[in-house]
Amino acid sequence: MVQPVELLAPAGSLAALHAAVTGGADAVYLGLDAFNARRGADNFTLQTLREACDYAHLRNTGVYVTLNTIVLPREIEEALELARQAYRAGADAFIVQDIGVASELARTLPEARLHLSTQMNIHNAAGIQAAARLGAKRVTLARELSFDEVSELARVAAGLGLEVEAFCHGALCVCYSGQCFMSSMIGGRSANRGMCAQACRLPYSLHNKALRKDLPSPGEHLLSPSDLCTIDEVDKLVAAGVSSLKIEGRMKSPEYVFEVTSAYRGQLDRALAAAAGGSPADLPASEAVHQALEEVFSRGFTTAYLQGERGNDIMSYGRPNNRGVFVGRVARIAKGKAYVAVERPLERGDVLEFWTNKGHFSHTVADVVLDKDGLAALEPDRPVGKGDRVFRVRSAARAFEDDALEPRVTVDGKVTMRLGEPLRVEFWRADRAGASAGGIGALDVQAVGVYEGPVVEEARTKAVSAEDVRAHIDRLGQTPYVLGSLEIDLDERVGLGFSLLHKARAQALEALTEASLAPAHDRLLKRLDDRPLLSAVRSKGLKIAAWATNPACAKAAKKAGADIVYVPALNYPRGEATVAGQRSSTVEGVPWPKDAVIALPVVEHDPLPSTREGRLGFNAWSQAKPNAPVLVESIGALERASREGRPCEIGPHLPLTNAFALQVAGEWGAARAWLSPELTIKQIADLAEDSPVELGIAVSGFQELMITEHCLLMSQGPCDENCDACPRRKSPHYLKDRKGYEFPVVTDALGRSHLYNSVEYDGVASLLELIGAGIGAVMVDATLMTVEQTTTAVKRLVRARSIAHADGNAVARLEAATTGHLYRGVS
Repeated sequence: MVQPVELLAPAGSLAALHAAVTGGADAVYLGLDAFNARRGADNFTLQTLREACDYAHLRNTGVYVTLNTIVLPREIEEALELARQAYRAGADAFIVQDIGVASELARTLPEARLHLSTQMNIHNAAGIQAAARLGAKRVTLARELSFDEVSELARVAAGLGLEVEAFCHGALCVCYSGQCFMSSMIGGRSANRGMCAQACRLPYSLHNKALRKDLPSPGEHLLSPSDLCTIDEVDKLVAAGVSSLKIEGRMKSPEYVFEVTSAYRGQLDRALAAAAGGSPADLPASEAVHQALEEVFSRGFTTAYLQGERGNDIMSYGRPNNRGVFVGRVARIAKGKAYVAVERPLERGDVLEFWTNKGHFSHTVADVVLDKDGLAALEPDRPVGKGDRVFRVRSAARAFEDDALEPRVTVDGKVTMRLGEPLRVEFWRADRAGASAGGIGALDVQAVGVYEGPVVEEARTKAVSAEDVRAHIDRLGQTPYVLGSLEIDLDERVGLGFSLLHKARAQALEALTEASLAPAHDRLLKRLDDRPLLSAVRSKGLKIAAWATNPACAKAAKKAGADIVYVPALNYPRGEATVAGQRSSTVEGVPWPKDAVIALPVVEHDPLPSTREGRLGFNAWSQAKPNAPVLVESIGALERASREGRPCEIGPHLPLTNAFALQVAGEWGAARAWLSPELTIKQIADLAEDSPVELGIAVSGFQELMITEHCLLMSQGPCDENCDACPRRKSPHYLKDRKGYEFPVVTDALGRSHLYNSVEYDGVASLLELIGAGIGAVMVDATLMTVEQTTTAVKRLVRARSIAHADGNAVARLEAATTGHLYRGVS
């Protein structure tokens, strides 16, 4: 039996919600005023959420509320209360990033479904097991997975009673699962708080530090992926076992939402029908569907990682925004008019974009006038030249006409008018035999709306006919309903005023609405019991740590006074050491410190034939000695360490930013948590007050901004993807922005790139305040340092600790360095 597959559409506004449901979505996801990763969308209040839920539920459509941001220390109670009130307003599920929020919702609001957001970066079987342990019902998978991986994770999830959700269309983050610090470190707007400034869509040039010149590239938008489009691969996603296909786009227009949802609705229905009938799975969409998708928004389309692609073909180097569809070229210029040889019909109100040798600009078509040669005469505001290309980026013909009553719900009814008995009008949903596939909206499809009126009497003049009854019952124009079948039980010689029939119809439909929505309206919140909390941990002295990517720097750090050395598992094997981001064997003449702690990767795909881990035979866990401590950077790795009883610490890529998140860390066995760089000293103090694990923070080095599955070194030209032997990794590279800032790029043995901030981070001068806030460990990140620089940095930190303990003073801050968010916080 083919399992139903849900189509999940975005609703960044009320109009977009209407568009999604009209287009055929089984469920929609939307955000409230706070704690959602698209704070720039129109979003909803608790009041408008109730209205949205009623609208959606009446149409058998689920409503999922996004609480998919990190939640800061003093916000956690507010976030949980917002979830409780959203549940009362009708929300069916919550999409959550923060592990503290997730664990508390599972404990205190089990009636609502918990879905884990893609921002939780779940991309392997351990992540699925962690989701089950948290109490989730569904996992939104990372977008960097192949069909084989999706299929395997769906199988694992099914065995644990979980569903998996996969993106099928829309914008792609170049950064793994959107876990990006670039926007916040550059401008204070945190992507992890829903305020991404999209620094990845700006122009950059790639440089080899040794050559000091631009490297060739197909364009200047080197961090801008094309948009995901799986319209021809829906059958493969169905075959892979996904429970939900998710469309990205809460910042997009209602036109986008309607067209994309409609396209995937048709394709998904075809795929499910073919699967049920055992038909061939090859179901390419029509040219008209492809054109519709391109016209509503496109940076160019890609199936990206689903097909195992990770090279230049998945990128939109040429432009970072909507390119629309090509409509023609300028054929000639005359008297201020541009005559365009159009390949597609134009409409008044179309928004076009002219691509000239001085850039591109938009133009709205005021009127469509064709000359004798069939050329469209347009009057753009700026000069254009012969041969310039013209694209349509918004189609007037595809404008979505919002109607809050659409789509109408079909109801069947019965009118009973028997002499001497009360008038009775009743309605029920035509689909009451069962809900439509995929929808989990809170709706009673068995509900019946009934009106009983006065006793029916004999007509004094003209009797009421069956045709009269049908005509007056079928006046549903200002309701969300449309009449299907109507049974009329009518005695002869019945007399009745039509106004009473209208009243009966209206009240019966109102009763049907109330009865249908009662499951969402009658929700009660249980009294909450306090969560049993682990005891607070108090640090005994300040430990100094170093993050070293080669044995020489590790040895130098220990010699300079570091108490702990962390070694990335990707750099531990012989031949994988890097110095200042440059692969080099010259530093491997000394052994690693025996007590070095292996740091597991942020990204750790399962060793399947389609993954780089599988092809290279790389197992990060094998780098650590049995029962030795490890540092984990994902919830999956934390769960595995906990399950195996291995001592562990948590790195900053698994953000722990509130008390409940720290409780999960302690309950799962973590001894120390290295905190997110987006926290202020005051917020750190709030966390440390009752933290059940020791807290640490990096205070020196360059902040990693993002990790990408696409290798950023590929823009200079194709390669053989033999990443562990790549000669490009032997030279340091960086991206240069429009203002001249240089962002170092380091690519690891698995071909994943790590982008670093252009400005050095220095929290060493704030050490006394960090100690006072409750920090128990501080770290020098020597990834981009030489041996000498590592020695200097560690000695400076040791000196700063001594000064702070001796007389409460601080070392001077480094020139041209940043204190990150220690004082300014994030928006």
